[in-house]
Amino acid sequence: MTERTIRTRRVAFDHPKGSMRRHYVDGDLVMSHVVALLSATFPPGEDFFVRSVRHYRDRITDPDLAEQVRGFIGQEVVHGREHDRLNRALHEMGYPTRHFSAVVRRDLGLADRFLPPIVRLGFTAGLEHYTATLAEVLLTSPRAQALLGDTEVRSVLLWHALEESEHKAVAFDVFRHVGGSERTRIRTMRWISAGFLLLVITGTLVSLATDRAAYRPGRLLRSIAGLRHSPFLAPEVVRRLRAYNKPGFHPDDLDNTELLERWREELFGTEGALTAKLK
Repeated sequence: MTERTIRTRRVAFDHPKGSMRRHYVDGDLVMSHVVALLSATFPPGEDFFVRSVRHYRDRITDPDLAEQVRGFIGQEVVHGREHDRLNRALHEMGYPTRHFSAVVRRDLGLADRFLPPIVRLGFTAGLEHYTATLAEVLLTSPRAQALLGDTEVRSVLLWHALEESEHKAVAFDVFRHVGGSERTRIRTMRWISAGFLLLVITGTLVSLATDRAAYRPGRLLRSIAGLRHSPFLAPEVVRRLRAYNKPGFHPDDLDNTELLERWREELFGTEGALTAKLK
């Protein structure tokens, strides 16, 4: 386990009505709906992650890991709150974020009720690998950053990406610390991969069905065709996601120390782009 300091940043973002155009991801129809869908999953998802890790808090004997868990919980609570604010703004723009949040909250409530705690923690560790992988694509790819322009959504996602990268190994280390097996870890990741793909495809289709622009065949087909150039769907991203299924894998196998230092300074340094957002 790598020693790391995980700081809870109390940030607050504003989303005034009319501050974003309808298709805020560089005017792209499909990607605007995909990002809205993912944002809708974060508040109930972050709550689930916190519950899954907190269940084992009394069994964590390593003081460094216990401190990281406190930071992890603090960061996830703020993530949920800020995405809830963003989701309300997206809902007012016509995106069905409220519906998706309710569906995910219901499904995760069923997981709490029927699945063993170690399986729920395995789900959390695997989903954290997904979020950290996509976060580091955003932090390393100028093309991914350019998609978000200069909107407040860009600020929210860069901050969220930084913190997902900071705590990417915490749930994984808790899973190992409390005796989670490699078999359970890999099996839960396979379930997650199937479920995540199904959620993104079906959720995006449902969301697009609410948008009149999606009924213009030319625009919809151009947007779908553009997905093959998306930095989030590059072969390297798929390889990084699949690496989780290898025995002996650890999130810190890919060192992100330099990346984190650069973005901490860029976002929250003395002249940081988001320093003014700190409470």
